[in-house]
Amino acid sequence: MDIQTIVKQVMEELQREGQIKSGDKPENAAVHTEESSVRNIIYEKVKQSGVDLPADRQEIEKVQAITPARIGIGRTGTRMKTRNYLDFRIDHAAAQDAVFKDVSEELLKELKLPVLHSKSETMDQYLMDLDSGRKLHDSSRQWAAENLPKNKQVQIIVSDGLSSTGVEANIRDLLPALVQGLKSKNISLGDPVFIKRSRVWIQDDLASIVNCECVISLIGERPGLATAKSISAYLIFQPNGNTVEADRTVISNIHEGGVPPVEAGAHLADLIEEILKHKASGVKLAQLK
Repeated sequence: MDIQTIVKQVMEELQREGQIKSGDKPENAAVHTEESSVRNIIYEKVKQSGVDLPADRQEIEKVQAITPARIGIGRTGTRMKTRNYLDFRIDHAAAQDAVFKDVSEELLKELKLPVLHSKSETMDQYLMDLDSGRKLHDSSRQWAAENLPKNKQVQIIVSDGLSSTGVEANIRDLLPALVQGLKSKNISLGDPVFIKRSRVWIQDDLASIVNCECVISLIGERPGLATAKSISAYLIFQPNGNTVEADRTVISNIHEGGVPPVEAGAHLADLIEEILKHKASGVKLAQLK
């Protein structure tokens, strides 16, 4: 069948369906599209036992109430039930959005945070080239050297990391609680900054510029299928080119279903006080306490 025959058959089909007027030539035919519209769909996730004829339904519901994990979802044959499958697809989509969406400009303006950049030019580079997220871009290094306060006890970094959703969900409560806690302890604090597409190790680079005693990074956690709204806090005492992962103290699972952000802010202020007192973080701090 040649191309002319195929076009003729398509045109005849479109005419029968009323999408083009009879007599239109293929090159002049205007396809009538339906008016586009946006639908808002509300899908409510409900925890319920999907196990048919469970031996102890109350025990399943008890466990489901204390964890976001997928427990007692049951199955149909060898597959998940439709509702559980839809829940899985929704959580997977939320996790992808958390990684690839940027923290909104409105939030950054609201928090009045200066925005610095790592050497990651794109999200693909950030995901594939880890080192690019561990160093400040040259222009950001210069800005930080010229504008940020030096020789303070604590420098706060906010990073989108792998979950901009986590930053947007928690930083409004977490950052003020942390700053207030540090001020109440008379701990001097540099200007908090937001560093786009940055990884934890970028705190070593910034510390070399501002010469602070302790750096704390509030960074979006890698999203899972239980929540995409979690962030972690990484703390380190006097980082330098020789520091390793064991030198960092980590508080993870900061979100509404884990450690609430306001409580986390107060706890982190206490933890920073201990780090400054013992002049150590990570494994060394754990051994000294």
